[in-house]
Amino acid sequence: MLVAAAVCPCPPLLVPEVAAGAAPELTELRAACVDAVAVLAAARPERLVVIGPADEAGRGPHPQGTPGSFRGFGVDLDVRLGPGEAAGEGELPPSLAVGAWLLERTGWSAAPVEGLGVGEPLAGDRCREVGRETAASADRVALLVMGDGSACRTLKAPGYLDERAEGFDARAARALGAADVDTLAALDEELARELKVSGRAPWQVLAGAATGAGLSGALLYDEAPYGVGYYVATWS
Repeated sequence: MLVAAAVCPCPPLLVPEVAAGAAPELTELRAACVDAVAVLAAARPERLVVIGPADEAGRGPHPQGTPGSFRGFGVDLDVRLGPGEAAGEGELPPSLAVGAWLLERTGWSAAPVEGLGVGEPLAGDRCREVGRETAASADRVALLVMGDGSACRTLKAPGYLDERAEGFDARAARALGAADVDTLAALDEELARELKVSGRAPWQVLAGAATGAGLSGALLYDEAPYGVGYYVATWS
């Protein structure tokens, strides 16, 4: 059963070493992410699953101890998913590497950790099914859900300006802040793809996991630095 969830964005810029001179610009965002992880720990879960977008090579389960790195972003920085010895084959996708970094930053020790990379094309009904399966895997499950909103909020955004982006992001933010599983489940998959929303599939996994759990939500951060929608929310 799902007992808590935290939603955080997954830009590598969240890691100060990657952001370098721009690191202070995301100080408030990092603080909100730390607060969100604290809500997960307070829920006393038996299992924490970190969910994030991934390309084909990074999809599927990643056991505790799976390594990740930020060398692809020009930084000699390694992370591991959860405490303990390195384990697993391959490497974490970038979204889960950011999640692993966040857990290390907060000193996570509340429960065993595993990761799940989900592909952007995964249909909404399948996302929700994965969420239900994940929530049923233990009596007390917590989720750390990594994913960004649209990348089309300004002219300088990675996806350029799209006038539909602000409305999509506002709807997603309201749903994340209210633990509104029905609205998340109904997010337009094609529009999300056109707006370069990396969080759509992970959020819909969350929607499946939280169905019937009776959780309440709180939105801790809702901004679009660099023209990309970043949200931090807690469900408990």
